[in-house]
Amino acid sequence: MSNACPAHLDPLTFEFYGRSLRALVAAEVPFLVGGAYAFERYTGIARHTKDFDIFVRPEHLDQVFGVLGATGCDTEITFPHWLGKARCGDDLVDIIFSSGNGVATVDELWFTHAVEEIVLGVPVRLMPAEEMIWSKGFIMERERFDGADIAHVLHARAETLDWRRLVDRFGRHWRVLFSHLVLFGFIYPAERARIPAWVMNELTRRLVRETASVPAAGSEAVCRGPLLSRAQYLVDVEDRGYRDARLTHESAMNEADIQLWTEGIKIDGEGDPHRGAPPFPSSSAA
Repeated sequence: MSNACPAHLDPLTFEFYGRSLRALVAAEVPFLVGGAYAFERYTGIARHTKDFDIFVRPEHLDQVFGVLGATGCDTEITFPHWLGKARCGDDLVDIIFSSGNGVATVDELWFTHAVEEIVLGVPVRLMPAEEMIWSKGFIMERERFDGADIAHVLHARAETLDWRRLVDRFGRHWRVLFSHLVLFGFIYPAERARIPAWVMNELTRRLVRETASVPAAGSEAVCRGPLLSRAQYLVDVEDRGYRDARLTHESAMNEADIQLWTEGIKIDGEGDPHRGAPPFPSSSAA
């Protein structure tokens, strides 16, 4: 990618993003670039967004805040279970260390399989395509559904994906991956064979086996809907007696995280999950 300021970016925004990336690289803080820049690299589809996404491991969050704070940014923990921000005027960098549902925590494998790239003139590494599918796969809000992004990544990268790692990433949530693969075959009928047959066969076998199984007596009624939308399944966990799957071993969230994440709906509606609640000061990062 060129060193010149892209036409869609204000020069001050371009300078802020570049300064932030250079500072992190110089400090040797491990981070990955995601968002629109990684999406364009993997799909060829350019999309202009208001912010810049970087992914870090939770244990490096304080380091990132320290480096960006030293460049003049104001830093904050927006949601303690997954998201921080660095602001410079109206511009911001989203600092992502997990996912809104507490499932897709950034770990060493993100870095092991990262892709080298030049972004805004700075040599960086991008989040892997597999982790992009994993983290986007659960975003099914009423106002935002990332299924089209996943379909486009699959369309562009099906032959080069590490399918075993991708299946393993979804783990017990394999039905979410399966649903996207089924939709891919609906969206692109002529491209269905690009999804490896063993993947579809394995997930189909799981579906048949699970469908045939009988829940154990006394099994608790759990709703996994909140893993897909922080808003649309509140009725199930608040009024209908289902246990919120985010309070089980399936998510790293706790009751305080869920309360703050839900309160964000009142402030930001049901839109972009990167926005929402009043910030915590950066000192809360620990």
